[in-house]
Amino acid sequence: FVDVSRLRLRPSLMMWENGYFMLEYEVNAAYSTSSSIYQNQSVNNPRQIADLSWTVVEGSRWNIIHFIDRLYFRQSTAIGDFTVGRQRISWGTGRVWNPTDLFNPLNPTSFSKIEKDGVDALLAKFVLGNFSDLSLVFNAKENFRENNFGFRFRSNVKGFDFSAMSGVFDKRIIVGADFAGSIFDAGVRGEGIYSTSEQYPATNFVSLILGTDNQFTDKLYALAEYHFNGRGKTAGLYDFQGLLKGEILNVGRHYVVAQIAYLVHPLVSVSMAATRNLDDESGFTALTAVYSSSDETSLSIGGQNFYGEPFTEYWYYPSSVYLKFDFYF
Repeated sequence: FVDVSRLRLRPSLMMWENGYFMLEYEVNAAYSTSSSIYQNQSVNNPRQIADLSWTVVEGSRWNIIHFIDRLYFRQSTAIGDFTVGRQRISWGTGRVWNPTDLFNPLNPTSFSKIEKDGVDALLAKFVLGNFSDLSLVFNAKENFRENNFGFRFRSNVKGFDFSAMSGVFDKRIIVGADFAGSIFDAGVRGEGIYSTSEQYPATNFVSLILGTDNQFTDKLYALAEYHFNGRGKTAGLYDFQGLLKGEILNVGRHYVVAQIAYLVHPLVSVSMAATRNLDDESGFTALTAVYSSSDETSLSIGGQNFYGEPFTEYWYYPSSVYLKFDFYF
């Protein structure tokens, strides 16, 4: 059994015309009846200059940490927005995997999908038209060594959103693109990157996703997504060390996920999802029920069942159930 509680404070203070200061403080507490080698929250973030996290309790089954995950100034002008500090930079169109999100990708095994702590960066976002913009990012790393640089151009053509991005991340040159739109009643999306290294050309790889979703009725929603992870290995050669360090999210090469959600009552919804590693046939299923008791509170109960042969990817994860209460103020 895993029980995770989270407290997040989001005070926002207006400081000048068209500009403001944002601070978000978060406390995470987790307990598990079985020790797990994978943690939902990484304390050491390679995208940050300073470590603003503090571990109150740390053990194999119980831990409490608190940290500042947003701390930035934002100024809006006639040509765009300029943001400096610890912030969330979210790129990509995928629902489960995001190859082009090189700053804060979310782990697909996490049942708590609240955004991870931000990155320390300078972001300049220039408005080029009603549906077009250009983002320039400088992400400073610890000791200001091997900093990351990136840009993203986004626009819309005939009802399809698309973007192109590139940059230098962790000493690797990345080129990528994404799109999102609809065909008939179904949404379609995709994104991908090519990552290359002059120092280690044998490690060049491609990573991409293709997905679709549909709101069949006002109560029934479903999605499916395929992920090719060119950085992954075949079974028996998995990079579990990179997974433990938080450098990668998956160790295999081919994945698929299917999800369905149904609104049982205006205040109650249920969803079920199945994720599978197509290389070693391990995977997990998840079932969640959410009750929105008011505009400010919600109660969730769910579980995750991991399966696979010994030493396959998802064999290492413990199956769990959880109870989560959210309060917004």
